[in-house]
Amino acid sequence: MSEYVEAEAAVASASAAVTPADAADAARLVAFGLQPKLQPARDQEYTELLRRYREDPPFARLADAVAAGLGLVVLEVSPRAGMAVTAAEDSVFAVRMGDYARRTAADGGDRFLHGLAHLAVAALAFPRPEDLADDGYVGRITVNGVDAFVRQACRRLEERAEEAGENTDPATEAPGLEAAWRIWARRSATGATKDARRLAGSTTGIIGKAVAFLTDSGFLQRTGDDQGGTYRTTARYQLQVRDMAGSAAMAELLELGVVPVTDGTASLLPAADTEDLDLVADAGLPFHS
Repeated sequence: MSEYVEAEAAVASASAAVTPADAADAARLVAFGLQPKLQPARDQEYTELLRRYREDPPFARLADAVAAGLGLVVLEVSPRAGMAVTAAEDSVFAVRMGDYARRTAADGGDRFLHGLAHLAVAALAFPRPEDLADDGYVGRITVNGVDAFVRQACRRLEERAEEAGENTDPATEAPGLEAAWRIWARRSATGATKDARRLAGSTTGIIGKAVAFLTDSGFLQRTGDDQGGTYRTTARYQLQVRDMAGSAAMAELLELGVVPVTDGTASLLPAADTEDLDLVADAGLPFHS
């Protein structure tokens, strides 16, 4: 009987310890986490709430509960990443491919190409497992480099299909990942304008929309205009890619032979015959033997 009374008293004590002010602070911390471009070091309140999360376990549990109630998954809470959250599939904050396509004015036939662009950016930004595991690693990508990377992957997959004697012209109504690569290879890199401007439906146009979305979401930072646009990764993006690294599509892309280069970019190893491979000009991703 005494054990029951003691347990009830403990529950009551724990409940009493959580005040409306605590709940407001926890919700405020989650709200900071939903502002991906906000740097903790630039906001004193954010920094203080992060410190409290790390040092006050009851408050941390409360903030986690607020996040869970909003359909958010907490990836990390730290000074470098802030309160990094990702939306669960059923969350009101989840961005679905259809929503993304509408934002970028992409038609239904191009949606899987936009998905491939995001996959390629992630694989190229963090080409090795140790890059994902290293909190200090900063990935660097270029728009033209991502396009060159995918086109080389297209060539690898075409050779693999030919060796296996598979049909190289899949049904358009069921493109799948491999079919998306084949369709990518047939799409113009920049468009058909006289001055080679990047058209929205070209492959570099699709990549440009992907990296612009990632930049607006606080996952990439633009560092220059060379090679179609140069970008560096943020801590939040590293956490997001860690979360998706086990996907079959990501694994399949990495298995094609990504190798690191000393400047923080990455490249595919060359295929057996690359003489007729038409890469984007100034791709910025040299192919190493």
